[in-house]
Amino acid sequence: MKTRKHDTRWLVGVAMFVALQMVLQLTGIGLIPLPLIRATTLHIPVIVGAVLLGPLAGAILGGTFGLCSMWTATTAPTPLSFAFSPFLADTAAGAVKAVWIAFGCRILIGVVAGWLWIALKKLKVNDLAALPVVGVAGALTNTGMVMGSIYFLLTPEFAEAQNVGMETVLGAVMGIVTTSGVAEAIAAAVLVTAVCKALLHVPALGPQVRAKA
Repeated sequence: MKTRKHDTRWLVGVAMFVALQMVLQLTGIGLIPLPLIRATTLHIPVIVGAVLLGPLAGAILGGTFGLCSMWTATTAPTPLSFAFSPFLADTAAGAVKAVWIAFGCRILIGVVAGWLWIALKKLKVNDLAALPVVGVAGALTNTGMVMGSIYFLLTPEFAEAQNVGMETVLGAVMGIVTTSGVAEAIAAAVLVTAVCKALLHVPALGPQVRAKA
């Protein structure tokens, strides 16, 4: 009965974070259009959920983020939307790459954040020190995996979409990482610390629930 109760709390917690992601998506706050790519706040619920509910929940929430990204890229495309939507890809290989970038990379946000939090707590790192580290790691996982995958998997397509030489793609990718990527990491450090510090003491999110991996 006790395990069932905790499993129910875990499911409710995951559902609440998914609902939050849907609100961010529907209001346009989750994926904010920039000239070349979209900045995101959808990684914040993924990281917070991974801390509070464990790596499995983080993976589910990361997958939800990925689906939101795929939907937005398909319905409101930007110059790089082909990298996030299999429906905009020219080939089957391109579609597989888009699924990995939009979906697989985002799942890793929750996995990395969840297991890093568990590791830091086992090392008895103070919450105020651990939470910013987890926030930054989660955000950089998103930026690094997505932009790294675009560079290694889609350099010719990126160059063609931007009408530039392939030798300039690395500079463009690094420009995105050092602008929106750094901003997202700082925001994650602040917001994840503030939100998790408050929610870690909520009885409904007890240790058994948070430790579920």
